[in-house]
Amino acid sequence: MTTVADVPNPQVPREALRRRTFAVISHPDAGKSTLTEALLLHARAITSAGATHGKAGRSGTVSDWMEMEKARGISVTSAAIQFEYHDAVINLVDTPGHADFSEDTFRVLSAVDAAVMLVDAAKGLEPQTMKLFAVCKQRGLPVITVINKWDRPGDTPLALMDEIQTRTGLLPTPLNWPVGEAGDLRGVLDRRSGDFLRYTRTAGGATVAESVRLDAADAALEEGPAWASAVEESELLDAESQNHDSELFLDGQTTPVLFCAAVANFGVQQLLDTLVEFAPPAEARIDIDGNPRKVTSPFSGFVFKVQSGMNSAHRDHVAFVRVCSGEFRRGMVVTHAATGRPFATKYAQQLFGKERTVTDQAWPGDIVGLVNASALRVGDSIFEDERVEFPPLPLFSPEHFRAIRPVDSSKHKQFRRGIDQLDHEGIIQVMRSEVRGEQAPVLGAVGPMQFEVVEDRMVHDFHADIRMEALPYQVARKTDKESALVLAGTRQVEVFTRSDGTLLALFSTPWRLQAIIKENPKLVLIDIANATAEDFM
Repeated sequence: MTTVADVPNPQVPREALRRRTFAVISHPDAGKSTLTEALLLHARAITSAGATHGKAGRSGTVSDWMEMEKARGISVTSAAIQFEYHDAVINLVDTPGHADFSEDTFRVLSAVDAAVMLVDAAKGLEPQTMKLFAVCKQRGLPVITVINKWDRPGDTPLALMDEIQTRTGLLPTPLNWPVGEAGDLRGVLDRRSGDFLRYTRTAGGATVAESVRLDAADAALEEGPAWASAVEESELLDAESQNHDSELFLDGQTTPVLFCAAVANFGVQQLLDTLVEFAPPAEARIDIDGNPRKVTSPFSGFVFKVQSGMNSAHRDHVAFVRVCSGEFRRGMVVTHAATGRPFATKYAQQLFGKERTVTDQAWPGDIVGLVNASALRVGDSIFEDERVEFPPLPLFSPEHFRAIRPVDSSKHKQFRRGIDQLDHEGIIQVMRSEVRGEQAPVLGAVGPMQFEVVEDRMVHDFHADIRMEALPYQVARKTDKESALVLAGTRQVEVFTRSDGTLLALFSTPWRLQAIIKENPKLVLIDIANATAEDFM
């Protein structure tokens, strides 16, 4: 019997070529959420850009939907946003900016085909930006660099190019060049056409800033020395062969560079055009055996995020699935690779920040929200017809630990449901021990701000106030039953069972761990995370 999956669908390669799936990475406060809003504004996906710090008359941003994000003006969770621009379909996956949420960011970077590295003109390449860039390099993601905040005082453009090349190893190939120094932005020189795009201001940056294009002769008359300086510096770049080459960009040797002022929506149109023209479309992805899964193969995808509480009107949770191959059809029966069990995708939705609409179809590169697919966990693969499993997403090693209890013991059901859900989403790692008892779990996190998210979610989503107590541990190692028996009762060590059954030994300090290894070299004590990923984060 011939199934739907057996019949080649000519739409699949066409739709895959239209997709551009990318993430914006940056150090906190480099303007990532502001840039996301500006992209949506220029693509006409929204009519007015929101503000990350509650400016009068402006709503909050689309991508920062949690109350905690709105209050602090930072991103602490990831969000998927799809919109059309010209003939392309853009899938923008927002990433947390704070270092405490590196694990969530790593998962997002596993689901995209390119990255936009956002750099503050005054601060250059900051620590979190470099960590995230290292992940992009490890995953082979091509990177487009955007120098933001050129409407404020900052470093010289040539100095920033030197820093990018020296610290990332990528040759920067600017597509435009600023006319006027940082803080005195006049516009940009389009290096391919030689034209001048004049900077125009808008009230509060809430609406599209239209660029005025002038030819070189008019620009020279209008801008004088500032234009002459920009032309001279652009010619220096020509002499150094710092011009865009698509093959070198996709091979990870160069990075196209754009200068912009995201808060004023200037230079954003050029970024959208660059993404459509140069960023890679959805292509074959490597499976767990190292084989490429062609986009024309039967449907497959993997879960890179699970989230609940996105909308107070929906008391459900959503599995974010990156479509890797084939056509996704709402209601289709897929197989869960981890269990071999089938399930129907009856409730499938397209995501726009926290807003959700029913979607009937999706193609390679798209992000689909599967609602109440409770069997799916972060890193799981799903497929139709032809079995495939994609590489698992690593768990990072927690460095901060809290014992947690409900304030009101009568709310224990809500407490347990909340902890189980947050564990399912991968927000924290949940551990228990016979000594502390089943009702007193311990949470492990990469960064302390994760505990603030837990507290916020427990109160607002599950109506269970909690009390947390910091534990005196800094290092976690995976162990086995025999080693756990030896470690039991050892000073400054405690052994727990993680929710997935893994035994974890917690140590007070790295020095205590080394002392115990020296005393008992045969103990099984293994790093939790993939070593490469842990080095980066």
